[in-house]
Amino acid sequence: MTMQTDVKSSNLTSTGDVFAGMGRVKAISYRGDGTAGSLVLTDGSGGTTLITLTVGSGDTTNEYVLIPGEGVLFRVGIYATLTHVASVTVFYG
Repeated sequence: MTMQTDVKSSNLTSTGDVFAGMGRVKAISYRGDGTAGSLVLTDGSGGTTLITLTVGSGDTTNEYVLIPGEGVLFRVGIYATLTHVASVTVFYG
């Protein structure tokens, strides 16, 4: 069995890079701005969509999503597109 890497986190309040390198998303904490929207994580800017979360209308509470197993592997980088998401913290390793 191999040892897991240290878990790091990155907080965003607008669309952009979470991490510009290979990593596995382990968990996500996010808060909507009250309007229906989405949080999309792609493998680098313009890359393959690997995670999509829907944000409901009126949702302004913190939501937490734990990714099972070893997490989702992003080979190029972790890029987040926030649509009506006030903030997101992505935990990766």
